[in-house]
Amino acid sequence: MTDAAFDPAALRESARAYNRKSNALAALSYFANFAVYFLSLYLAIRYWGNWWVTVPMLVVMAFAGVRLYVLQHDCGHLSLFATRRQNEWAGLALSTFTFTPFKVMQYNHNLHHTYVGNLDARDTTEIFTMTLKEWNEAGPWRRLYYRLYRNPLILIPVGAFWTYFFAYRWPRNTRKVGVAGVLVHDALLLGYMLVLYWIFGWKGVAALLLATFIGGMLGVFLVYLQHNFEHTYWDRKPGLDFARATIQGSSCLDFGWLFDEAVANITKHDIHHFNASIPSYRLRQAHRELEGKFGFEKIGFREALRSFRLKLWDEEKGRLVPFPK
Repeated sequence: MTDAAFDPAALRESARAYNRKSNALAALSYFANFAVYFLSLYLAIRYWGNWWVTVPMLVVMAFAGVRLYVLQHDCGHLSLFATRRQNEWAGLALSTFTFTPFKVMQYNHNLHHTYVGNLDARDTTEIFTMTLKEWNEAGPWRRLYYRLYRNPLILIPVGAFWTYFFAYRWPRNTRKVGVAGVLVHDALLLGYMLVLYWIFGWKGVAALLLATFIGGMLGVFLVYLQHNFEHTYWDRKPGLDFARATIQGSSCLDFGWLFDEAVANITKHDIHHFNASIPSYRLRQAHRELEGKFGFEKIGFREALRSFRLKLWDEEKGRLVPFPK
């Protein structure tokens, strides 16, 4: 993002044109996604043991699961369908298949949006980032823990396994948002696995869990890249510029049209953070038509991979940096 091109008021006015909801487009995205999810699950189970079929179907199902999660996230922002009631019912219906209780996810994610880029509220972010000053002051055990935590070979698989199979069974702020809803969600998730076992046996449950684990790793990969890249933005109040934090502090991943569609355009995370009312089916259009005027920056796949070398926020330089040598 170039400061000369960034005019928050003008961008806010321009982005508002993409807020309009279409129940037809929302329903197409929603139900077509479910069709891909269940078809790939069935084929993975039907041809279990024929790994030339099973493995690709598990990967397709994993992407479909991530896409369902993004649609649930849209429902949490009340941005997928036209009314609050439609969004809430659609989000609740998705919960079992995303392994994520809707109401608690909605509450926690809205906190993340509220405090994006705020160094004094990093507990609301999905991936924790230590500052260079904190690293220099940390003891050896804390440094070791953080090194392991930020290692992508640990962060992605262990983070996915812990988050989707354990942490989301009783997410943060459950007591504040609603214990009953989480318990019902967990019971429905157990019921879903029992139905798969009843119809298909253990291979049905195994296919579900494997695809969910693969999708969870893809999700952690995306969540990391949404706010962890070299020229991201963090600051402390009173100097924190919230508009800049939403645009510069959030990424636009340029992995191609097919990848965008496979993850419901959550790759356009900068414009989403700036205006969370834009539905996922309009994000790509909004980004394409606004990026030239407002100087949005894109991150290609190579740069995305290089971002995993960045570990600490240097407050003096105003950028993410690797561990000191």
